[in-house]
Amino acid sequence: MAVHHQLICKPPAAVWSVLSDRDRYSDWVVGTDDSRPAYGDWPEVGAALEYTVRVGPWTMHGRTIVRHCEPPRTLELEAESGRLGTARIAIDIRPWGEDTLVVLDEHPLRGPGGTFHNAALDAILLVRHRRMLSRLADVVENSGERDAGRSGDRSRT
Repeated sequence: MAVHHQLICKPPAAVWSVLSDRDRYSDWVVGTDDSRPAYGDWPEVGAALEYTVRVGPWTMHGRTIVRHCEPPRTLELEAESGRLGTARIAIDIRPWGEDTLVVLDEHPLRGPGGTFHNAALDAILLVRHRRMLSRLADVVENSGERDAGRSGDRSRT
């Protein structure tokens, strides 16, 4: 199981504001070129985002579905990546003094990733997590006061 953590120098509410804003998903998720609402009201259970991943000349499409949500502490997602299968991504948000400790736990569920899950795959995921959590910290720590209210605005499409 690949687990990584990041201390973010903002309170948990600021972290949750970014995680719960469907329009910020591609800002912090590594590999995601863009994302858009699929259905539901993000981050309610059952809501989904569709995303595009571009690697060189290749383009892949996927979907991320909210499987569990306890604002402002827990967000659990299932990322569907076509033939590559699915993965569970659990994000735990913990107050740490005036800051926030974010713990990211990801593991494959279905498809080749689930079938061939091993320590080497976990090592690759840890590299991805390091980058993803660094991006999340950057987005949260550099968001202005204007962004704090964005997650409440669901009228955008």
